[in-house]
Amino acid sequence: MKLRLFLGLLLASAVSAVALAQTKDQATAVMVNGKPIPKSRVDFIVKQQVAQGSPDNAQVRQAVVDRLINIELVVQEADRKGLTRSADVQTQLGLARQQLIFQAYLQNYFKTHPIKDEAARAEYERAKSQSGDKEYKAHHILVEKEAEANAIIDQLKKGGKFEDLAKQSKDIGSKDKGGDLDWSVPANYTKPFADALVKLEKGKTTDVPVQSQFGWHVIRLDDVRPMQFPAFDAVKQRIFAALQDQEIGRLIKELRAKAKVE
Repeated sequence: MKLRLFLGLLLASAVSAVALAQTKDQATAVMVNGKPIPKSRVDFIVKQQVAQGSPDNAQVRQAVVDRLINIELVVQEADRKGLTRSADVQTQLGLARQQLIFQAYLQNYFKTHPIKDEAARAEYERAKSQSGDKEYKAHHILVEKEAEANAIIDQLKKGGKFEDLAKQSKDIGSKDKGGDLDWSVPANYTKPFADALVKLEKGKTTDVPVQSQFGWHVIRLDDVRPMQFPAFDAVKQRIFAALQDQEIGRLIKELRAKAKVE
């Protein structure tokens, strides 16, 4: 197991021990310079490894114990040198503790309030209907002022190459690709851009600049094809994750509304 993941599991185990068993004696796995390493810490890490496909046997447990001994020795040495009392380390420990508790709360919440298949399916159908039945391949040039966009259109009419003129675009994501936006559905663009795009004929460029909140666009439609929307099972996990994010946002908004933040 990589050290960073191991340390993460170790910290999670330590925080769990503090939160759940502060006043209880714990079985000891091993003593290191008189300091116990709780068996619960070993059990926690083995449980996480098993969830990732590792076996639970004496060899695996001994490897975990050995790694915990190594970490404990380093921690004791760091403590002896005063490093564990530094402001930066204390701040990071506090942040890590909060993050672990945050994640524990959310895991518990979604155990009792799971995102249901019906909700995921409804979101899938909504996204599918919004996407429409066609995909569009387009290029564009985005500039700050309408006059700049009109000048670009004039140059194109005189034989200027779109890809060369796109070098002056302020859209960093597409300017180095000649303004290429690849295949996408209109719903992924702002409404003024999408409305202009779907009205274009293949191979044609907008005769007048299109204004959006980002500036002024010169758009060229390269091709159109039927939309190949992914099957529900292929995107199901992403939909669940997105719906969970929405629910987390709602929860936090609700908590902030009740909180006194000064």
